[in-house]
Amino acid sequence: MKKYKVGIIGCTGMVGQRFALILSRHPWFEVAAVAASARSAGRTYAEAVEGRWKLDEPLPEALGALRVFDATADVDKVAGLVDFVFCAVDMKAEDTMELEYLYAKHECPVVSNNKAHRWTPDVPMLIPEINADHAQVIPYQRKRLGTERGFIAVKPNCSIQGYVPALTALRDLGIERVAVCTYQAISGAGKTFREWPEMLDNVIPYIGGEEEKSEREPLKLWGKLENGVIVPASDPVITAQCIRVPVTNGHMAAVFASFEKKIPNEEIIERWVSYRGRAQELELPSAPKQFIHYFEENDRPQTKLDRDLEGGMAVSLGRLRNDTVFDIKFVGLAHNTLRGAAGGAVEAAELLCAEGYID
Repeated sequence: MKKYKVGIIGCTGMVGQRFALILSRHPWFEVAAVAASARSAGRTYAEAVEGRWKLDEPLPEALGALRVFDATADVDKVAGLVDFVFCAVDMKAEDTMELEYLYAKHECPVVSNNKAHRWTPDVPMLIPEINADHAQVIPYQRKRLGTERGFIAVKPNCSIQGYVPALTALRDLGIERVAVCTYQAISGAGKTFREWPEMLDNVIPYIGGEEEKSEREPLKLWGKLENGVIVPASDPVITAQCIRVPVTNGHMAAVFASFEKKIPNEEIIERWVSYRGRAQELELPSAPKQFIHYFEENDRPQTKLDRDLEGGMAVSLGRLRNDTVFDIKFVGLAHNTLRGAAGGAVEAAELLCAEGYID
């Protein structure tokens, strides 16, 4: 595998910082450019994040020495230095959409953590273990954009990572309806407790926009390619509540589901732990060896104990049992800034490189 030169657009935020750490030791990818707002442009990366570094592990010295480009004004320069970019900007959706189009039209593929293009019909929203085949829409997107190399791919919202994999393994049973309540870490808002002391000893029963994403995005993941676009699945019906809780990292989900076909819980667990996707078949560097882990203990998964399983890229499940209203209920957990954000985007980029969409 060749060594790809990559850029991080939006390098100063929490997800951009997470990209920096992951990519600093990646076997395929080498950071050749970092970009942020005009406020940070012209400074070194280390200077731009001084007093603003949010992660426990420090910024690698070699990356800290890189000069920060202006994400908007320096598109030509960044695109000329890299094979593709990761995007994690903090901008209005319409501005993010235009910025990502700009890079793509400069023949620079974009793998985005942002929400702006998740519902653009010919933009694949990828979890490599679930819908790797959706990358087949990319030639149609390139035709629309008039590009040869450039395109946009996105990853889905962090809130769905702890339950959609579990449901995917059971889709052939005919999922009829799902209810989910997510308990989401403060890093999902790009915050630490130092920056958000109000979250200590507190729970906030609302996260703007998360419930709609949690209900709709699984349907696009489960959709199919028709006439050059991804057509979302029409079922199941999903209802969600999303709650902010006082933990640093890790989104938990309490899930209830009903099915057309019933199978024993033991068979459900076997399906989960044996589930493999395209990422495992290709042995992508970021892919967990076992995508879904199931804990038999009544008090697992736990955020603090299990969020970092397999480098934070595995999904942890537990507490499967029958329900009085739905057929089953269970608990899921995923690391929101690894599996649910930067790590998931890096894995998606690995897939796109391995399958030849990025050369």
